[in-house]
Amino acid sequence: MDQSNKVELEDVVIRFSGDSGDGMQLTGTLFSDASAFSGNGISTFPDYPAEIRAPQGTVAGVSGFQVHFGSSKMNTPGDYCDVLVAMNPAALKANACWLKKSATIIIDADTYDEKSVAHAGFSTSDPFTELGIQDYNIIPAPITSMTKEALAEVDLDLKSKLKCKNMFTLGICFCLFSRPLEHTEKYIDAKFMKKNPEVAKANKLALKAGFNYAANTHAFANTYEIAPADLPKGRYRSINGNQAVAWGFIAASEKSGRPLFCGSYPITPASVILEELAKRKDLGVKTMQAEDEIAGICTAIGASYAGNFAVTTTSGPGLSLKSEAMGLAVITELPLVIVNVQRGGPSTGLPTKTEQADLLQSLWGRNGECPLIVIAASTPSDCFDYAFIAGKLTMEHMTPVLLLSDGYLANGSEPWKIPSMKDYPAINPPIVTKTEDGGPFMPYKRNENLARGWAFPGTPGMQHRIGGLEKDALKGSVSHNPQNHQKMVDTRAAKVAKVQEFIPEQTVIGDDKGDLLVVGWGGTKGHLLTAVNTMRAEGKNVSLCHFNYINPLPKNVGDIFKNFKKIVVCELNSGQFADYLRMHFQEFEFLQFNKVQGQPFTVVELKDKFNSLLG
Repeated sequence: MDQSNKVELEDVVIRFSGDSGDGMQLTGTLFSDASAFSGNGISTFPDYPAEIRAPQGTVAGVSGFQVHFGSSKMNTPGDYCDVLVAMNPAALKANACWLKKSATIIIDADTYDEKSVAHAGFSTSDPFTELGIQDYNIIPAPITSMTKEALAEVDLDLKSKLKCKNMFTLGICFCLFSRPLEHTEKYIDAKFMKKNPEVAKANKLALKAGFNYAANTHAFANTYEIAPADLPKGRYRSINGNQAVAWGFIAASEKSGRPLFCGSYPITPASVILEELAKRKDLGVKTMQAEDEIAGICTAIGASYAGNFAVTTTSGPGLSLKSEAMGLAVITELPLVIVNVQRGGPSTGLPTKTEQADLLQSLWGRNGECPLIVIAASTPSDCFDYAFIAGKLTMEHMTPVLLLSDGYLANGSEPWKIPSMKDYPAINPPIVTKTEDGGPFMPYKRNENLARGWAFPGTPGMQHRIGGLEKDALKGSVSHNPQNHQKMVDTRAAKVAKVQEFIPEQTVIGDDKGDLLVVGWGGTKGHLLTAVNTMRAEGKNVSLCHFNYINPLPKNVGDIFKNFKKIVVCELNSGQFADYLRMHFQEFEFLQFNKVQGQPFTVVELKDKFNSLLG
């Protein structure tokens, strides 16, 4: 297209959607990567179907990937999309509710026949009129037929050629938003060239064909440019929350000098953490894919006893299964990080959807008085930092740490400035190899942090009893003495409470006092921050207090709350954190805004709620 048709934009939201076999997750990822290489801020939201093999062409089988990219840091993947790619009528039906009024809709015209429209559940032969979007900018591109035409000379069967439709579609979007092709071409070569050069050739031809189609037709009145974001200088890469957790653990292993062991059972959406760690044998990482959740955490406890930095990963119902062994880790006072990537429940619930409804289970879902440290990550990239912090806290305080993530953070991605390890603090576990006075080893003798010594098996003179029965407060032998049990219960609780001295004070984004304080925790931060910043720019007296440290809470929380007229707690559950705050701060009234739909908040609904509270 002529250069004069280029229009500059600050940010754009694209939603790619189609059948789960149409490659929309890869298409969205490659578009996000190309935007990151171009220097844009990005935030993504993969939206997987809950059914593994839903019937083709049905709404239940639609897979989506939304990317928000722009000339500044993107805190959310966007509420509604400027461009919707709908590879079939079912994708259109499933995603029409996410369209902006001025949206462009790119469809594969070859799939919008009468049979496919009916199969998607439309009652008429005109899905656009039925959805009330007939006046939108609809681009009917013959993607299937043009992909076949572009690959006519490639030595592949028809089914393999049709798998390249997503690359044709990606080429269209690259042209529309002035994205370079070379990064994606390098990815295709790296993935396919050695195994099947014809597949690599086909994908690159389809990519170029889609780009040329968009450039040489008059379907689009303009192409668009988005300037690079003004991000701090450094080396960046795109990262999702699961990758960041895995790498944060590796960093904690390096800083502590203890080898990393992960014992886990695969479960959506946490499996990628185990997969990512399994790739790093070169860094001394040991992984074990256990036969079930109980075996996963028990192998991790055994590895911790043997001197490893041990972690186990799970989601939702898997955390329930680990609860007894979590109590074992608490009573043996061994370092262990349990990662819970929350998903929609109860039971199997919504495996591919996000939720924050495991908070109370994380705090109290064990028998007896069984406290442990609970922290939560808030963005895909800061999952690295909180995984590292979880490792530091568990090894220095000799008590388990539960790290909360969620499906939105786990699968979403954003630019991550690759850190230097010299900027991260040392981790100093209380390892003991001999007693100070040369006398017998007392395994429950404690340091100033109330942490007991970590003695590895095979160390001369460090033999000690370990197990699930209550311990003598000093010698570690089994004790059923009532007063001893009271002392151990109090000590374990005091040890967790003492962590408050080692975590940062809670901060407020915005004014320190005012009309409305928005409170959130975990993965809702991006949406809450965007809503609050937008309202502050409009002159509204709103501030944000977002929590990463749940148990113990930072020590200055009450001082923050007393400076605001109203406090509203926003979370993707029915009010669990609000109830937790009521337990600790009975003098304050906590209003609630809750959503339990398997979807993150939208900025629009948050602003509407906050404005209603401001009156």
